[in-house]
Amino acid sequence: MEDPRAIIAREPMHRRQIITIAIATALNALDGFDVLSISFASPGIAKDWGVTRAALGVVLSMELIGMGIGAFLLGALADRIGRRPTILACLVVMGTGMGLASTAGDVTMLSAFRLFTGLGIGGMLAATGAIVAECANARRRNLAVAVMAGGYPIGAIVGGSIASAILGATGRWQSIFEFGAAITLCFIPLVLRFVPETIAFLLHKRPADALERINRTMLRQGRDALALLPPADVRSEKPGIVALFGPGVGLVTALLTLVYFGHMLSFYFFVKWIPKIVVDMGFAAAAAGGVLVWANVGGALGSLTVSLLTQRIGVRPLVAGFMIGGAVAITLFGRWPATVNDLSIMAVVGGFFTNGATAGLYAVIAQSFPAHLRAGGTGLVIGVGRAGAALGPILAGLLFSSGWALGPVAMVLACGTLLAGVILMLLRYRESAIA
Repeated sequence: MEDPRAIIAREPMHRRQIITIAIATALNALDGFDVLSISFASPGIAKDWGVTRAALGVVLSMELIGMGIGAFLLGALADRIGRRPTILACLVVMGTGMGLASTAGDVTMLSAFRLFTGLGIGGMLAATGAIVAECANARRRNLAVAVMAGGYPIGAIVGGSIASAILGATGRWQSIFEFGAAITLCFIPLVLRFVPETIAFLLHKRPADALERINRTMLRQGRDALALLPPADVRSEKPGIVALFGPGVGLVTALLTLVYFGHMLSFYFFVKWIPKIVVDMGFAAAAAGGVLVWANVGGALGSLTVSLLTQRIGVRPLVAGFMIGGAVAITLFGRWPATVNDLSIMAVVGGFFTNGATAGLYAVIAQSFPAHLRAGGTGLVIGVGRAGAALGPILAGLLFSSGWALGPVAMVLACGTLLAGVILMLLRYRESAIA
């Protein structure tokens, strides 16, 4: 009997698979909205509470720290209990955290609530990456994962427009988080209805109802049901973290974590500090929000470009090239622009390269681990790597507070994605089978 994973890998994509990928993309867009929400709220927070740049950098980084912890812990959980229940649990955590953020009365409370929200986002990133890689066919797998990652700038663009409108209507930064909580919880029934557990996970874990659940998915995708489960894969059962550093995968795990760390250091400095930088240059808050939206327009274009190019170019050198381009763009952003139009142009260019690299990097990560380690491996890379995401805004805040100008700060922070691109160019790995 043929393995259903081989059937899915070989045959054209069914609309049910496309719907699952679309929902996963929308879930990733919540990350984009969340990042933009705190960035839009930051000028109001600074004004209401009189916080310093250094303290604001910490607030901007708290959900990134939570994302790292959540990706590591909940990513491993997704390899134990399943991708679908993990996503549902993460949505509850995210919605609750956003709602609580709107009630914060000081920096400490807001930081705690943002940390909690980040736990859910991190776990969801690991689980959605695994679910997309496992439901797509072999021909479109890199494209599907890159499209999923491209939901981030789309969410940022749409979320930025909504956040701007909400701020204009209410004048309260808290209302952004109230909206975020509501829209996050609305995804729960969509996941329940349209996102099944992956066949790869069910074949690995083999719960009592595995055959029934696999056949339900196969039939909904217009494929024949199985009479029996195929033979179980023969693997030595090691603790997840030990297996991730075992023979054949350990070096890849370590280097991908370093690559992700460096790129996130640069990327989140860029997207987190744009509004405050523009306001401090003497421009209005609305103009600052517009520049950030343009950065995400560039990000959406970059993600789309990488998604299409993965069908023709190897994803690893493609992503490395985009990282190097991103380093150049971030450096120029810190030195060249003098008007809002100039800032917007460089924001588009910077977003194009940095977000395009991020989208492709998720495809690199997904194809580097077998199914039984995929969510855990993705979670480890994201979890440890997100320390770079948290460090970027904090380091920038400390440098600004020490009297550094924007140009030198941008050059220093751009080195993260530059080094990541060089390491990725040198990295060699064998693409894992989707099983």
